[in-house]
Amino acid sequence: MPDTIAVLTSGGDAPGMNAAVRAVVRAASERGWETLGVRRGFEGLIAGDFRPLGARDVGGVMQAGGTILGSSRSEAFRHEAGRRTALERLGAAGVSALVAVGGNGTQQGAAALDRAG
Repeated sequence: MPDTIAVLTSGGDAPGMNAAVRAVVRAASERGWETLGVRRGFEGLIAGDFRPLGARDVGGVMQAGGTILGSSRSEAFRHEAGRRTALERLGAAGVSALVAVGGNGTQQGAAALDRAG
């Protein structure tokens, strides 16, 4: 069972991203897990740009546009070295699971990260 999970949003903003982040935070909290939000998607993952998220942080975000975590496309993440750095950052933060919210490119990135480690 994970004690700390991370959530990121990536790619273009889409309706429901904030609702998904909120759901992840609330579900993790119910299980006693800590949630770290990754700012700026995979780019933030490489940079280790994490912030703790709790129920108060995601209250009232359902109707907000965009994503409270920010999003970006990451050229560095397309390369093995970038993915290795991302894995190192997750490990250093004690993260045992990552939830990636986004479209097909985001899911491809998450799958590449999974294959890398």
